[in-house]
Formats: sequence, structure tokens, C-alpha cells
Amino acid sequence: MFNNIPPITRNLIILNVVFFIASFIMPQLNDYLAAYFPLSPLFRSWQIITHMFMHGSFMHILFNMFTLFSFGPILEQSLGDKKYLILYFLSGLGAFVLFNLWNFVEYQQIYNQLSDAGFDIQGYIADPESIANTKVSLAVKDSIENELRPIIFGRMVGASGAIFGVIAAFATLYPDSKIGIMFIPIPVKVKYVLPVIILGSIYLGVTGNAGGIAHLAHVGGAIVGFILAKIWKKHLYRFN
Repeated sequence: MFNNIPPITRNLIILNVVFFIASFIMPQLNDYLAAYFPLSPLFRSWQIITHMFMHGSFMHILFNMFTLFSFGPILEQSLGDKKYLILYFLSGLGAFVLFNLWNFVEYQQIYNQLSDAGFDIQGYIADPESIANTKVSLAVKDSIENELRPIIFGRMVGASGAIFGVIAAFATLYPDSKIGIMFIPIPVKVKYVLPVIILGSIYLGVTGNAGGIAHLAHVGGAIVGFILAKIWKKHLYRFN
């Protein structure tokens, strides 16, 4: 069955699985290949791409690869190899950009608050352990640990942004296709499912009820996927 998957989708799944296994054999890979906030001392330029192949858990990669397996082959065949790859990687980049733009907005707010309190933010970023020897109020320490630290030293991993782009493109090109959803007894048209998921992701991402999930990354990937599919839809049958 695996050999029947179109080559680009198949190779993307293989790469994701290889990276996932490698990250367990060599956990230090997470420090170099996961994506960090661009102002973090841990950020490296290649992370913009490599984070798309890193996953935090077995269920994380299983869900992403199953979704790619479900939607990817149809798009690969209808768009062609080149456009499909462009869709995948630009959606992943869109996820990185939107997620970190929101992080930057929050970072600026925290930066201003801590600066007004006289805290040396740059010193902390360069040496986070210095906080142990710094006299600050409990409110400042709480802001550092619960707001600043997750932005500067938190990792972004997963193919979810790229895959949300694939789903959004599929919904744009084939809006009346029906998909099964857990706990719903009848198939639902994808054009109704995607907006609900996106609105939910925006709410969770903006309100901070993310639960460790980069919801705004999903939104960024979906936006790119939707835009590309809208552009290509006009010429789809002409090109194929």
C-alpha cells in the first residue's frame, strides 16, 4: 500500500519518520533542528525548514502523517510535483512567520513591562541562570518564568503548519468533498469543517489557551494554502 502513495507525499512521510527516530536516538538534535524565536540565542536560520520535520511525540507525528496521507496524494496528483512542494514548504514557512509575529507582539509587551521594572532582559537572555542571583519582585519573576522564558527558549516543532496548508488547499479546490470526523456519525463537507477549525485555532492561539500547541502556526499554514489554491484554481485544468 505504501508504494501506491505518490512519490512526493511518500518521501515527505519517510523524511518525517526518519527525523523523528533520529531525534530519539540523538536528543541533542532537538536543540539544533527545532525552531526557536528569531531573537533567541538558540535560533539558527536552518530551523525555519528543519522544524517542519521534528515532532514532539509519537501521537504528534502519527496524526500529522495520517493527515498528510489522507489529503496529500490527491493534491500531488492534481497540482503536480512542483506546485505541491511549493504548497507544502510555503505553508510551513507561513506557519513559522505568523506564530513568531504573534510571539514578537507578546515579547514587546513583556519587554516594555520588565524594562520599566528595571530588569536586565538582554542579560537574562544571554544567561538565563542569572535570574537566580538577581533580586526581583515575585511579580517580575513570575512574568519572566511564565511569559518571557517560553517565548525565548520554547521550541516550535512539527509539520502541522505545512499540513494545514495542504488541508486548506484541498478544501479550496474540492470544497464539497466529505470527510469523516470523530464523534460525528455522518460525513461533513470539508468547506464547513475547515473554517470551524481555523476559528478555533485563532481563539486558542490569541487567548493563550494553547496547551502547548502552536495554534497560530496552523492558521498561518492554512492562510498560505488557501491563497495558493485560490491562485492555482483558476488555471488548474489548463496546467493539468
